[in-house]
Amino acid sequence: MNKFLRRSEEKELMDDLDCNGWVLAQTLKELRTINKLLGGNKVTTSGLKLLMNSSKNDSFTLADLGCGGGDMAIHIKKWAIKNRIKLEILGVDANPNIIEFAKERAKEENLTIDFVEANVFDPEFLEKPVDIQTCTLFTHHFTSDELVVILKNLKRQTKLGFVINDLHRHFLAYYSIKWLTKIFSKSRMVKNDAPVSVLRSFQKEDWEDILKASGIVDYKITWHWAFRWQVICCI
Repeated sequence: MNKFLRRSEEKELMDDLDCNGWVLAQTLKELRTINKLLGGNKVTTSGLKLLMNSSKNDSFTLADLGCGGGDMAIHIKKWAIKNRIKLEILGVDANPNIIEFAKERAKEENLTIDFVEANVFDPEFLEKPVDIQTCTLFTHHFTSDELVVILKNLKRQTKLGFVINDLHRHFLAYYSIKWLTKIFSKSRMVKNDAPVSVLRSFQKEDWEDILKASGIVDYKITWHWAFRWQVICCI
């Protein structure tokens, strides 16, 4: 059977919310490098630009879901400062150990970003709505049925819209990252999770089905290098 036909439900090592220590630190470091080299961060900020330009707001609030070690939240904050955009950011992750890494990184960068431990399946994980939410390399960690629940929550908790940045399930993406991490990675977690994450990710039809089931009709799906889907949803 062609393993690229359907989304895999195989768990990643990083899905263990108790993971910590050197392995977690090395993994976060390597993921930061991979995303920077492959240009994945721009997929999120270009989506933010489109949402913000469609609004009359002079300032924004943003929640970055599955924030991990804070890389995307920090990148967005620097991007906002560079473009003179008033932006308050809240990073959200269910792993308390990762949240501590994110807080330290923001402190090292001298940036004001709030980070909280929270579960996105808790209906009250965001007590107050925010203008925009972002999900970068986060959604592939969930089944399609779970994503329908999450997106319905995003609709309720977001004023303007949200930007999803995640992987394209493609054989070139799979074998490229599998061999690159096998040769260069020092992290067992990265070597295991990188190719698994591709198998758990999406083709365009997957996103269309998930968005339809979530009741979202105003959206745009765009492919970006390297093997990324950008999904912009307007509320």
